Amino acid sequence: MASMRDIQRRKVSVQSTGQITKAMKLISTVKLQKAKERAEHSKAYFNGMYDTVSDILSKSGNINHRFLKQTDGKKKAVIVISSNRGLAGGYNSNMVKLITTNPEFNTDNTVIYSVGRKAKEGLLRKGFEVKSDYSEVIEEPMYSDAMSISSEILKAFEDGEIGEIYLAYTIFKNSVSQVPDMKKILPVSKLPEAKLHEAAKLHEAAIEKSDEGNKMEDDKTPMNYEPGEDEVLDVIIPKYVTSLIYGALVEAVASENGARMSAMDSATSNAEEMIADLSLMYNRARQGSITQELTEIIAGAEAIS
Repeated sequence: MASMRDIQRRKVSVQSTGQITKAMKLISTVKLQKAKERAEHSKAYFNGMYDTVSDILSKSGNINHRFLKQTDGKKKAVIVISSNRGLAGGYNSNMVKLITTNPEFNTDNTVIYSVGRKAKEGLLRKGFEVKSDYSEVIEEPMYSDAMSISSEILKAFEDGEIGEIYLAYTIFKNSVSQVPDMKKILPVSKLPEAKLHEAAKLHEAAIEKSDEGNKMEDDKTPMNYEPGEDEVLDVIIPKYVTSLIYGALVEAVASENGARMSAMDSATSNAEEMIADLSLMYNRARQGSITQELTEIIAGAEAIS
């Protein structure tokens, strides 16, 4: 059995650690309130932008636009959003696993645009190439930061350096549930030409039907642009990419603070359990020491008499 001094030293150490984890939990709780509010306010726009623009582009037919070109053999770019600090449970490691366990991504066909040092360090250890690092952005993400990332990655896409753009981030469900997710931003898969012709015929037939019939066929309607395809897409796609990146940044900040709050709460609970166990061990060791001293005194007194 450990000595009382060792047990007491261990107990003091655990108490000190418990105070730190409790303070970190309180800090994360305060930060989470603000981050959660921002995430909830942006979530509807973020999801609506992704669904709407993806639907528009998928029905755009054979448009020869620089942001819609389907390319084979070129590298995939992944914008990976993590944190600059650890002690957040599996938050950062889950982002690394999201890339490394996906068979579509490997060190030869993938480049990383990193937001957050932890995922950057983890992916570098796995042999991935980090093209750009925006670690400072995650501290206080702004829309202008998302614009900067969007501009750089769209320029690389336009110049032919990369052929696909993905966004890897963590969806904020609630303070105890965060889900790693990946979205393909560009290029958006288009409907085959035969499907577009079929959709056009359905649209013409739907015009002559009731309002109910129009609603049933509306999702198959091909897309028309005014004033022109290039002019509209030149405006829509950069805003689409920027909005998705900003929405993911906001969600990631909320997820990070939620994960850290949960991790620090568990660590604090574990520290309290360890302190209780160490207190019991200390009391037993103290009781044993007192019993031994009494036994020695009684034995000595009997020997004298």
